[in-house]
Amino acid sequence: MLDTGVLRLRDAALAERDWAVGDELVVEWRALTVALLDELAPLVRGHLGAPQLPMACVLEGGSWAAGRELAVRLRDGRPPLSVSSDGTVF
Repeated sequence: MLDTGVLRLRDAALAERDWAVGDELVVEWRALTVALLDELAPLVRGHLGAPQLPMACVLEGGSWAAGRELAVRLRDGRPPLSVSSDGTVF
């Protein structure tokens, strides 16, 4: 959502540091993304004519895969925010 401009940082310099999973910025970013995906999912289902499309599919194609494509184009594959994680939080 950051790469598309749907969400944006109040200060662009915040993208230049590493963040912990529990930092307020990361928690808010993730929460807003989930809330926006809840709003986006019915639109995707309607556009595809797939009313029963599971949220997992919306996440996989519309968030994860699309986000990786944008990251490759914009930052050589790096995410919009650097979040230190052991891989258990996505």
